[in-house]
Amino acid sequence: MISEKKFKIWVQAARPQTLPAAFVPVLVGSSLAARYDQINWPVTGMALLCAFLIQIGTNFANDYFDYVKGADTDERIGFERATATGQIDDQQMLAATLITMSLAFICGLYIVWNTSWVVLAIGIFCIVCGILYTGGPYPLGYHGLGDIFVFVFFGIIAVTTTYYINVLHWSMTSFWASVAVGALAIDILVVNNLRDIEQDRPAGKNTLGVLFGEDVLRWEYVIMLLIAFAIPLYFFAGLQYNGLIFLPFLSLPFAGLLIKKIWTAPKHKLDDTLKRTGIFMTVFCILFSVGILTA
Repeated sequence: MISEKKFKIWVQAARPQTLPAAFVPVLVGSSLAARYDQINWPVTGMALLCAFLIQIGTNFANDYFDYVKGADTDERIGFERATATGQIDDQQMLAATLITMSLAFICGLYIVWNTSWVVLAIGIFCIVCGILYTGGPYPLGYHGLGDIFVFVFFGIIAVTTTYYINVLHWSMTSFWASVAVGALAIDILVVNNLRDIEQDRPAGKNTLGVLFGEDVLRWEYVIMLLIAFAIPLYFFAGLQYNGLIFLPFLSLPFAGLLIKKIWTAPKHKLDDTLKRTGIFMTVFCILFSVGILTA
């Protein structure tokens, strides 16, 4: 039986602070479906479970492959990585990655059975790319493609596919909603990369920060926030939603505080900024979803 200490280590390795990136795309996509009274609760619930499993599996994969590739060292500033610190054996972490991704695949079959075979292809693609983010012969996160990966998978694919499995057709409205979600998901990655830039460079992990400098990451963070806030404006002006679609603007003071922190906080305090960015993403998208349902 697993001890309480070991259980806590595995929970930390799952990186619960990153789970908003899995939760909010399903929330936004299903809110769009519910607006048209076409929500399928069992399928949506299973989609949320799959999203959590793929996110956790990706985190386990990152823990394992970053250790193998030497990106996690004693000089690491952020939270401890379980494999690099010896708290979890590397083969155990690899096994946990494969088991978690396999569970996501099995759960996803329920969605495929109740919707369309196209969802099977999307699910397999997401699982494979989750592993290839830091693994494989050309790890995406090591070649400056991490930001694109996050935008596509945690924004466009996650939101539009959630809408699709409920309504069974694709929608440009869900695409535009996914842009806001993807932009905020990128901000989580930006904080992570800004914090780890000094460790990533010698390990050959060429994030945008390593390639172009810290200020590029900070400006990217601000621009992604501006994009997120621009989407409710488009829903109002282009899609004729009413003023309630501006509910996300209630989070503007929170966004201002995060911008200040990203420009002024020392790297050893960016773990807190990472958590707060995840909280902000959740708050923004809850308000956005309420606006979608009521506007």
